[in-house]
Formats: sequence, structure tokens, C-alpha cells
Amino acid sequence: MDYPQLYVDFIYYFNVERDFYTCHDVLEELWLEEGRDPFFQGLLQVAVGFYHLENENRRGAIKSMTAGLDKLMNSTEAVKMGIHLERLKKDVRRALLHLDDNISINIKIIDLELERLVLRR
Repeated sequence: MDYPQLYVDFIYYFNVERDFYTCHDVLEELWLEEGRDPFFQGLLQVAVGFYHLENENRRGAIKSMTAGLDKLMNSTEAVKMGIHLERLKKDVRRALLHLDDNISINIKIIDLELERLVLRR
């Protein structure tokens, strides 16, 4: 599969750098280019939720993660765009339940090509 560079960058900033602010900027650009796809918006909102969480904005974290999860729930595929979407949804739900524990998640990459692109970045 041919992945947009902005998508690869998003996963890199989410999983490797843990830079959720940059995640938002990168994926917002892709979201706009791709016609405001709810899948990309869901990922974007999850990243914003973790940004709020690391800045101790619990209310913003809950609002953003919940909105993102709602968008991701519209996708019924277990795997989408090279990631384990079903696991991501479970991890976000778990993060929402344990906000006070400052939980951290990674987006599980299923596609070896995507993983190679992210690691090579």
C-alpha cells in the first residue's frame, strides 16, 4: 500500500517522538487534503487528547479522546491503513478509564511496509 508521507509522519510523531502537538499539525493537513475523512479526524482528535493529558488538561483530554473514539468507531475494520484499528480503539477506551494514571499508548502497526517507513523516518 502507498501511504501518504503525512500519515507516516503522524505515526512517527505519535509512537516515537510522543509529540502530540506535531501529530495534530501533521494529520490536520492530511485530513484537509483527503476531504475531511472521519478516520483521519478520529486519529487527530486522539492525538489532541493525549496532548491535553500531558498538559494536565483532563477535561480537554476526555473531550478530545471521546470525540476521536466516536469517529474511529465508525470504522468496522479491525485493520485499516496498516494499523490495528481495533486495538487502538480498545487502548483509547482504556486510556479514558485511567486518565489519572497518565497512561500512554502506541498505534500498533500491522503492515511491515508502514513500519519500515515509520522507522526510516
